[in-house]
Amino acid sequence: MQYTIRRVPRAVDNAIRERARATGKSLNEAVVETLADGAGVRGVPHRRRDLSDIAGTWKADKVVDAALAEQDRVDADLWR
Repeated sequence: MQYTIRRVPRAVDNAIRERARATGKSLNEAVVETLADGAGVRGVPHRRRDLSDIAGTWKADKVVDAALAEQDRVDADLWR
């Protein structure tokens, strides 16, 4: 199958070209792999991590809380 794709955003073009260079593949091979990845049909499916295994596991820590509070402090003299 052959496609002609127009108006590819510069960021997408740069990313695919970098992928081709990094893997030593042709631009065509990199594009086909990228399309296959996006369509979810390339080889073994990638396991996507949603972080549900760590969500809600934060433990309160006085030292960490103090450090975070200090980062939120605004120095009024610096904002004059």
